[in-house]
Amino acid sequence: MTKTIPYWHVDAFASAPFGGNQAAVLVLDEWLPDDVLQAIGEENNFAETAFVVRDESGGADWELRWFTPTDEVALCGHATLASGHVLLTRDGGERVTFRTRKAGVLEVVRKGDAYELALPITRVEPSSQPDLLAALGFRGETFLSYEGAEQTAIVLMKDEDEIRALAPDMTALGKIDLMAICTAPGDDHDAVSRVFVPAWGVPEDSVTGSAHAALAPFWSERLGKSEMTAHQASARGGDLTMRLEGDRAWLGGPCVTVVEGSFYLTG
Repeated sequence: MTKTIPYWHVDAFASAPFGGNQAAVLVLDEWLPDDVLQAIGEENNFAETAFVVRDESGGADWELRWFTPTDEVALCGHATLASGHVLLTRDGGERVTFRTRKAGVLEVVRKGDAYELALPITRVEPSSQPDLLAALGFRGETFLSYEGAEQTAIVLMKDEDEIRALAPDMTALGKIDLMAICTAPGDDHDAVSRVFVPAWGVPEDSVTGSAHAALAPFWSERLGKSEMTAHQASARGGDLTMRLEGDRAWLGGPCVTVVEGSFYLTG
């Protein structure tokens, strides 16, 4: 028997195809076994594949889970934005909510021709991380999360040139169970970053919503403002807006649907 699952390939935080961060979005009638969800994530081979199922609990509109090619993750921003884009485009409306297993209820709203995503903020504090710095080939200030998303590290660098010149030892970095966010003041944006997560199956992420849930309060404290712009300087690249509101970071940007079709599951 072949099961047909509605499928979308979305470039999130992108105003045109081939930019931003790729995500697959699959709308399920009911949850598949975890090993099947993981196999689909591996088959897609995107940084994240998002799965949504109607939420029957009344806590939100949809349930949402995310899988990298190797693991289920606790939070993914760009694939949540992509899921909101898919559902609001398909079903209409201005707002959609998602109940997640570890990140609580997340919300995506229309914002003109783009979207805003509310994520719980992550706060960091100074922390010595010599192995991380050695793997990055850099000496500087390091910070580790103590509130919000676990296993999140920020490395503060001098300027955008240093960010763009980074050439980490991915083998060494892959042995460190952290999301490594390297950031500095940007040339044309308030903040610029690159994000490395080889331990989670993503050597360098293209545009990382969850990282900006940590960067928003980090740079707000340093710049003295609650609304900022950001650029993630990956090969694909992407621009975001960041806005702090209470314990949420609102991250904004457009999405582009690149492929719409069906995923066929046989067995």
